[in-house]
Amino acid sequence: MAEVEIDFSNFEVDLFVDQVSKSTASELVIENHYLHRRPSISHAFALYQNCFVRGVITFGTPPSRHLQMSACPSDPSLVVECNRIWVTDDLPKNTESWFVSRALKLLPPLIVVSYADTAFGHVGYLYRSLNWKYAGWTDMERKTPRFDYCVPGKHSRDAFRSGGWERVRRKIKHKYWTTTGDKRERKRLSILCEWPSLDWHLDKPKA
Repeated sequence: MAEVEIDFSNFEVDLFVDQVSKSTASELVIENHYLHRRPSISHAFALYQNCFVRGVITFGTPPSRHLQMSACPSDPSLVVECNRIWVTDDLPKNTESWFVSRALKLLPPLIVVSYADTAFGHVGYLYRSLNWKYAGWTDMERKTPRFDYCVPGKHSRDAFRSGGWERVRRKIKHKYWTTTGDKRERKRLSILCEWPSLDWHLDKPKA
């Protein structure tokens, strides 16, 4: 698959990326990210402009140990999830891609996974633009759909505690992954990762 090249030459010189405290990152994602929930945070970076925070990205331990095992069974601790990305809407086109690419360079050598949730209309254009590898979608090996028991307006884990739940077919999430570190480290981690690298042009979920 041909790589996508993004021209970052038009970015303002006053935009820069640096580490931010976990507590500050948590406050920012709760206030500004559409999920309004604190994720697991192991690494956090902010996008600054003239010393003002204009975005935040967080990486943390995935909620499922099975996810880590599936991506890197030989060393699950190498797997982290890019679980929140937020950038103000008034910044130039491709700012989000520029921000993520800079944040990845600040991480230690890791296998980074992320999901694009179709329940919110996401398919992963950001990850595609940055040449992340496409690993298909959740439950792609299942022959029957999976269902959740949900209470409207609440997280599925609260369904049975709250009552008034309804059975809803689970929306798929597209899976993406990449590696960090220098060229040698990225190559080593790519060999260790057992998630596939598929062609998102051809590999599409059935309706």
